Amino acid sequence: MTSGFRDQLPALANKTYFNYGGQGPLPTTSLEAMVAAWGQLQELGPFTGDVWPFVESTVAGLRRRLGRWLGVPPQRLAFTENVTSGCVLPLWGLPWQPGDVLLLSDCEHPGVVAACQELARRQQLTIERFKVADLRQDPAATDAAVLQRLENALGPRTRLVVLSHLLWNTGQVMPIAAVASRLDQHPQRPWLLVDAAQSLGSIPVAEAAHASDIYACTGHKWCCGPEGLGVVALSERLLAEAQPTLIGWRSLSHEGSATSGFHTDGRRFEVATSCIPLFAGLDRSLELLEAEGSPEQRLQRISLQARRLWESLAALPNLKTALQTPPPAGIVSFTLEGEQPGDVVRRLGEQSLWIRSLEEPACLRACTHVCTVEQDSDRLVAALRDR
Repeated sequence: MTSGFRDQLPALANKTYFNYGGQGPLPTTSLEAMVAAWGQLQELGPFTGDVWPFVESTVAGLRRRLGRWLGVPPQRLAFTENVTSGCVLPLWGLPWQPGDVLLLSDCEHPGVVAACQELARRQQLTIERFKVADLRQDPAATDAAVLQRLENALGPRTRLVVLSHLLWNTGQVMPIAAVASRLDQHPQRPWLLVDAAQSLGSIPVAEAAHASDIYACTGHKWCCGPEGLGVVALSERLLAEAQPTLIGWRSLSHEGSATSGFHTDGRRFEVATSCIPLFAGLDRSLELLEAEGSPEQRLQRISLQARRLWESLAALPNLKTALQTPPPAGIVSFTLEGEQPGDVVRRLGEQSLWIRSLEEPACLRACTHVCTVEQDSDRLVAALRDR
C-alpha cells in the first residue's frame, strides 16, 4: 500500500484507531490548508470586496470536486453541516399529504428516524418498517433479499423509502441503484432518501448518489475532513418539487432581496454563513484520498484489511462476528460473550486501541480504512484474545 495518506495523520502516531465511521483523523496538510484559508480571509477581509472572489472560488472548487465524487452536476449539490441536516432540510420541504407512508429500514440512524417521526406527527403521515438488520450473508444474497423485502413492504400510499447505503451497524452495503429502479416503477414513484454517512470516502458512491433523490454525506468520517461540513446530492425532480425549510440569505437567488425567490438548484437548501476554511480542509482531504487510487481501488484495500480482521476475529473463542461472510466494505461488527460493549471499549482505550460500541444492535464496531495496516488489526485481535 502507499504510505502517503497514513503519514499525513498525526492521530495515528500514538494510538491504534478503528473509528473512521465515527470521525476520521484530520491530515496535517488539511489542517494547514484550513489555517492558510483563515489567514487569507483576514488578509483580504474578512468583509471587503477583495475577499469574495477567494470565498467563491474555494466553495466552487469543492462543489466541483464533490460533484465528480458523487457523479452528479455541481448544481445538484447543497452544502450542509452534517448528514442529518442533509437528510432533513430537503425531506421536510417535500409536498406531503395526510396518510402518506414513510417506509424506513430497521437499520437507520436514530437522528434520521427521529426526524421522520416528527415529520409524520406534524403532517399526519404513517411510518412503516422493513427488515435488513438480520441480513448477514454474502452481497448477492443480501441484495436479493433487500429487493424482495422492499417489494413486500411497498404499498399504494408509500411516498418515501429511507435506506442507508452502507449500514452503520452491520456493515452491509445496500443495492441503492436497484432500489431506485424499483421505486421508479411504483405508481407513486416514492422518493428515495439515502443516509450516506458511512459511504463517502469508503465505497464508490456515484451510481447510488445519481439514482437517489436525497443522498446525504458528511466530510468528517471516512473522508477525514473537518467536522461541521457535509453535502447532499439532490435529484432534479426533488429540486422541482421541494421547497426550502430552513431559510437564509444563501437560499435566495439574490442575497440582498427577500423577494428575489429561491435558487432553483441545490443552493436553495443552503442557509447562511459557513466557515470557509472547512471547505479548504475537506477539499485537501479528498485530494489526498484521490492520490490513493480510484474509489474501486480504495475499496479493495479497505475491504482486504476488513476481511483479514474479520477472519482473525471469527477465530477467537466467545466472539461472534455480525456477518457470516467477510464484510463488503470497512465496517467489522462483532460481539463478545459475557462482556458489555461499553466495558470493552473502555478497556481497549486504556491500551490506546480505539473501537466503538453500538446500541442497536448491541455490538462492537471496528472500521478499516486505506491507512489501516496489518499490525493495527493484529494488535486489536491480540488484545481481545488476551482479555
